Amino acid sequence: MSRIGKMPIPVPSGVEVKIEDSAITVKGPKGSLTQDIHPDMMVKLEDTTIVVARPDDNKQHMSLHGLTRTIIANMVEGVTNGYQKTLEIHGVGYRAQLVGKNLQLLVGYSHPVDITPRPGIEFEVGQEVNTRLPLVHVRGIDKQVVGQQAAEIRAVRKPEPYKGKGIRYSTEIVRRKAGKSGKAK
Repeated sequence: MSRIGKMPIPVPSGVEVKIEDSAITVKGPKGSLTQDIHPDMMVKLEDTTIVVARPDDNKQHMSLHGLTRTIIANMVEGVTNGYQKTLEIHGVGYRAQLVGKNLQLLVGYSHPVDITPRPGIEFEVGQEVNTRLPLVHVRGIDKQVVGQQAAEIRAVRKPEPYKGKGIRYSTEIVRRKAGKSGKAK
């Protein structure tokens, strides 16, 4: 048995779950998410928990079991609390600002880079209190979309290993390189 797949998913109060054929819809205080699931996976709503079962111990079914359970658990978590990714901007003169709902990045190019948020995503720009680093918060209810949007922002100027300049996740550690050294005589 899959250790993750066989764990039941608790459904908090205020969250409504609807299972129709191969689609599951989760509604909560932050919004609503719908996901198609593999037709072989059996999803049942029992009182205040969701249980995912697989038909047999086929290798593909074992893989899908844990995946399906995790996707549904992420949907329940997203509609109750939401998800957030925080990005730091390192570099002299590098900054970010909101222009309407769009994010405008000034990260060393000859032009500002504008990023339009995906549906269901909102940006917030702030500063870290101690170091005064510009921060960009990406928030939403769909974990996959939040992660993809944060990755697209990071791809505008990836952190480089020599000076550490660029856009990085707040939890990311950039390994630094020494750079060139002069020839010894």
